[in-house]
Amino acid sequence: MAQDTTRKFSVITDGLPSQLPDIDPSETSEWLESLDAVIEESGRGRARFLMLKLLERAREKAVGVPGLTSTDFINTIPPEQEPWFPGDEHVERRIRAYIRWNAAIMVSRANRPEYNVGGHIATYASSASLYEVGFNHFFRGKDHLTSSPGSDSGDQIFIQGHASPGIYARAFLEGRLTEAQLDAFRREGEPGGLSSYPHPRLMPDFWEFPTVSMGLGPIDAIYQARFNRYLLNRQIKDTSRSKVWAFLGDGEMDEPESIGALGVAAREELDNLIFVVNCNLQRLDGPVRGNGKIMQELESLFRGAGWNVIKVVWGRDWDPLLAKDTDGVLVHRMNTTPDGQFQTYSTSSGDYIREHFFGADARLRRMVADLADEDLSKLSRGGHDYRKLYAAYKAATEHTGQPTVILAHTIKGWTLGKDFEGRNATHQMKKLTKTELKELRDRLYLEIPDSALDGNLPPYYRPGPDSEEIQYMRERRAGLGGSIPRRVVRARTLTQPPKSIFDDLRKGSGKQPVATTMAFVRLLKDLMKTKEMGARFVPVIPDEARTFGMDAMFPTAKIYSPHGQRYEAVDRELLLSYRESESGQMLHEGISEAGSMGSVIAAATAYSTHGQHMIPVYVFYSMFGFQRTGDQMWALGDQLGRAFLLGATAGRTTLNGEGLQHQDGHSLLLASTNPACVSYDPAFAFEISHIVRDALDRMYGERNENVFYYLTVYNEPVPQPAEPAGVDPAQIIAGMYRFRTADALTGGEGASAGPVEGGAAGGSTTAQAQLLASGTGMRWALAAQEMLAADYGIAADVWSVTSWNELRREALVCERRNLLNPEQPPAVPYVSQILDGAPGPVVAVSDWMRAVPDQISRWVPQQYTSLGTDGFGRSDTRAALRRHFNVDAESVVVATLEALARTGDVEQATVDDAIRRYGLRKDGVGEAALGTGAEERDDQPVSG
Repeated sequence: MAQDTTRKFSVITDGLPSQLPDIDPSETSEWLESLDAVIEESGRGRARFLMLKLLERAREKAVGVPGLTSTDFINTIPPEQEPWFPGDEHVERRIRAYIRWNAAIMVSRANRPEYNVGGHIATYASSASLYEVGFNHFFRGKDHLTSSPGSDSGDQIFIQGHASPGIYARAFLEGRLTEAQLDAFRREGEPGGLSSYPHPRLMPDFWEFPTVSMGLGPIDAIYQARFNRYLLNRQIKDTSRSKVWAFLGDGEMDEPESIGALGVAAREELDNLIFVVNCNLQRLDGPVRGNGKIMQELESLFRGAGWNVIKVVWGRDWDPLLAKDTDGVLVHRMNTTPDGQFQTYSTSSGDYIREHFFGADARLRRMVADLADEDLSKLSRGGHDYRKLYAAYKAATEHTGQPTVILAHTIKGWTLGKDFEGRNATHQMKKLTKTELKELRDRLYLEIPDSALDGNLPPYYRPGPDSEEIQYMRERRAGLGGSIPRRVVRARTLTQPPKSIFDDLRKGSGKQPVATTMAFVRLLKDLMKTKEMGARFVPVIPDEARTFGMDAMFPTAKIYSPHGQRYEAVDRELLLSYRESESGQMLHEGISEAGSMGSVIAAATAYSTHGQHMIPVYVFYSMFGFQRTGDQMWALGDQLGRAFLLGATAGRTTLNGEGLQHQDGHSLLLASTNPACVSYDPAFAFEISHIVRDALDRMYGERNENVFYYLTVYNEPVPQPAEPAGVDPAQIIAGMYRFRTADALTGGEGASAGPVEGGAAGGSTTAQAQLLASGTGMRWALAAQEMLAADYGIAADVWSVTSWNELRREALVCERRNLLNPEQPPAVPYVSQILDGAPGPVVAVSDWMRAVPDQISRWVPQQYTSLGTDGFGRSDTRAALRRHFNVDAESVVVATLEALARTGDVEQATVDDAIRRYGLRKDGVGEAALGTGAEERDDQPVSG
């Protein structure tokens, strides 16, 4: 007799542990035989039902069986548990019809030949019911938002970017937008023109959250909900009634940012967060999962992450069929039909559906025998049934202890006709033909004559202001707190801290070496103690607090945790022990720069979202800022956020030993691409003091500007000089000032800042030069100044460039002003003014790529040379790295001599002498490596 091996190995399925020891094999065998008997006598469907009931009872008895991550492809809420729908179904259907029509017409009119600006019709067509149930019954506005702590902020709605036409169409019906504005869709150059997607910076009174960069909506919504709880637990703002709603696409959920923070929401029990995923089964080019089932996949993902999942799969017309499904054959058919086939059914005739979906089994055919083909073609998806959606939304808002995701099954392009609905190309279709317009009008039962559709501009439809539909819309929104989306700024200007707070950094550090990162952290700690704005600071750290010296804040500011600290910290007896608190001020995000930026954005926009100024200060490895999360930083600018971003361990040679991926030589270039970003590369602590003071006033004081700051700070400890006499803070803010003249060398470092107007101080030689430097590069320039004087009798002035980017930005403003006003005296850029008359060539050096200082080259009146750290980073000593990139003091001297040789002020032999003297060349070759990986040769520059 052959041995039965089918049960030889244990199997773990759906998280159910089956490798536990069997203490009673005989009893186990009886249970298994009973299951086999049910399958044999009543079928797999009955056996499955009994298994699910056993699991349900096990949970009721607290047996502790893990939950299944996937359920049947049917609605989570059965018909008998659906609540009464409180709205007027007929009126709401009419409202949706008007909005659908106007959204489609707006995009279609925008794509007439003279404009052809694009747009999307199909996304909103699939999600109209998802939004309208929310607008009419759930989304809370902010008409009563004030800056007082007890006022209500309303809900925060993250609207899917491609659905913007429908949101504009609703605002048009409400009277918030005019027909002329709808006609200026995607033409913002026109008065009142509408932005293509949700862009708060372009429409600052309308949109709140930029969402069309896919994946950012989900993660930012999670951290918005978390920050709402942070404000509540710190007793800064009562956000207990606020819900965060995020409307997303099923294709969008493939983005890593969409799913990367799901565990954060579950771990922190964010029951103020609701995701609504529009599962129209299509992404931009075709099916999301043609051979699979994206709703089932997402259900498993969210359930596994700890979310409450509500599926809205089928409309109410499926309920009678499911009631007949006593043996589970229909559910089985639903479970096993792939998404690609469901898309085919959405475009197919009733007879095709009867043959291919119901025809596979005689029991299914009998189930629909009394339905006409037309009835089968109209069997609806749950995401288009407002009763099903209302039940899901109500359940979501009442659920506690978990975030909720609603997975709604829809058809992309719904109601737009056979040429749009469910088609792979529907996302790219921008315009309806006259035939399609008439079909859409008929399907929506609109009273628009054919003659109105025969012209080039099909009409918008809006009933009079006294119509039942418009009155209903306004009444519903009034009862829920006003029209949305709507951005309101009601935060009061913050009182600035006393000037004395900033004086400490201006005094320097004497002989004590202090890195600029530490100098900034010292200032931050002092600012957090001020009564004016101390409680408003939100330090954000991605698991690098100890690297940046911010662990000193742990015992006092404490780390925010909604659960407090339920354990004794291992370092509890130390002065700087790890402390968590429900009212903690610091947001410690773990190893997640994306999560950190999500918190920054929420805090940076609290002045508009909640009417409360908060001051996020995000400190991070500069390499992992703009490079890794630049898209979120762009969203921060779009959302008009105000914040401090600190690119710590900046530069390509200061973070020695960390190698290629950690050494940043280009983030300032990336920062320059963001129009909302004000970036600085300060060399000294006293510069940081002035920059931060000006930034606080600019963002939170009377100037009230919608900008954010990026400061690069360094981890190399050096003695910080006191602020030199004569320094004009306005020049530090403008981006450049003269730190030390050639004449001041004998008086010590920074003995004189020199006159404001520019021009070098005299000197005992005829050859003169100007050295420009930023950040840690100032040390090399100052050393080079001394070497030039001592070794070659050359007088050089040293200028501190606090911001190459701001110098360039101001120069571009001047150029634009001159272009548009040729009759006016030409505006002269600041960098040109301050260097005007300064003798000799200019040599610029920094710890950044040459492209950073090269930004200002065309406005520098003198001959211009730059040195920089182009190429990949590498591990070595700081001195070796600086010699490798040829940015050290010796290289600055040689570059200056070479520039002077080109002007005829020194002999070429002097340049050759310097190269030999400082050992810049090996084997007679003076070629600097660019570190591309292809130049690993014996003729590399030697380490110094």
